[in-house]
Amino acid sequence: MPVYTRTGDDGTTSLFGGKRLLKNNAQVKAYGAVDEVTSFLGLVLLQNIDSKDRLLLTSIQKNLYNVMGFLSGAGNKLIRDLSKATVYLEEEIDRKEKVLPKLNRFILPQGTPLCVFCHIARTTTRRCERQLVEFFKLNVLEKNSVLNVIAYINRLSDYLFVLSRWYNREQGDMLT
Repeated sequence: MPVYTRTGDDGTTSLFGGKRLLKNNAQVKAYGAVDEVTSFLGLVLLQNIDSKDRLLLTSIQKNLYNVMGFLSGAGNKLIRDLSKATVYLEEEIDRKEKVLPKLNRFILPQGTPLCVFCHIARTTTRRCERQLVEFFKLNVLEKNSVLNVIAYINRLSDYLFVLSRWYNREQGDMLT
């Protein structure tokens, strides 16, 4: 079976269950934004990173796929463990920040390629968060699920910021 179906040639796409929406619909934009974040995390994973961070980033990609499923209408059971994943991100942020110098100024997204890829993933995550908020504002979904998704995405951008600082420091760049 070919990857193309021609069903989207009219500017629509299919959601879970077969519902068709225009490709510029807020729901489609929201899960498309999550998909972008997943891909940019793939760029981070191409770099030389610690195995623990590699496992976490892969787990994040899987969580984001579940968020996309939720956004496409597959139900909130896909994201039932997202609040635990948010707490884990917070723990990882805290663990890394204990070692990093205290931040007393804004930092530019510079340094090593890995650092810059983390910043690109972070800013894409921030844009994704804005798309999600727009979609959730326009649609009535279970409030707890919505809050869990927004919190996870918000914490993910924080984690990526800290990860960029972490690897700049690890690779000897003092822009952390």
